[in-house]
Order: sequence, then structure tokens, then C-alpha cells
Amino acid sequence: MLDRLRAAARHLKAELLALSHAARDPRTPWPARAVALLVLAYALSPIDLIPDFIPVLGYLDDLLLVPAGLWLALRLVPPAVLEGARAEAARHPRKLARSGWGLALMLAVYALLLLLLWRWLGPGVAGWWAARDSVQ
Repeated sequence: MLDRLRAAARHLKAELLALSHAARDPRTPWPARAVALLVLAYALSPIDLIPDFIPVLGYLDDLLLVPAGLWLALRLVPPAVLEGARAEAARHPRKLARSGWGLALMLAVYALLLLLLWRWLGPGVAGWWAARDSVQ
């Protein structure tokens, strides 16, 4: 079982490397590039949506979000581009390192999500907060 998990992790890393090559290919349409960049940024960012120190849930986002995003991104890349990207990744295997740009992109995405959440919940939260203060 441990060997299967290691093989799956190697395959996931190889696919992420191929996706990084495909995202740079000019034949890749912009929606596929955008999804690929988000997936790569999330996978390589040192900040997770759910921190890893939280038992079970900390690794759940890595076990679900990265493969799901990778699956979607690979479906959006044209097959010819993906085939060439996989061949390039096999010819020049390199380690995908943590990315400062990935961190910056993910911080921007988290800030945007917080802003949208505040805009959506803001009036209700502000009213609750005002009512809470008037009771005290």
C-alpha cells in the first residue's frame, strides 16, 4: 500500500511538472492557463487553505483540492499540447520548488475571497455587531 501511495505521489508531481510546461505553451488557451496557474500556485504555495497542523483536515485539502484542480486543468489543455508537455517533463525532470509568485498569487486570491465574503456577509455582520454593542 505504501508503494502505491509513493507511486501516486510521483505521478502527481510528474503531472504538475507537465502542467507547468503546458501553461507556458502559447497554444494553451487562456482559461486553461488561468486554471493551471491557480493549481500550480496552490500546490507550490507554502500557505494552504487549511493549515497542515490541523489534524486530518490539514491534509484533506492537499489530498482533494490539488488532484481535483489538476484534473480540471489537464482536461482544459489541448491533447497535443499536453502530450508535448509530458514529453518535455520526462526529458527534463526537475523539482518543482516552492514559489514566491505562487505565494503572492494565493495571498491575492485569499484576499479577494475575504473581500467577497465581507461584501456578501458585511451588512448582516455589521448589523449583528451594532446590535451586540447596543446590548452591552
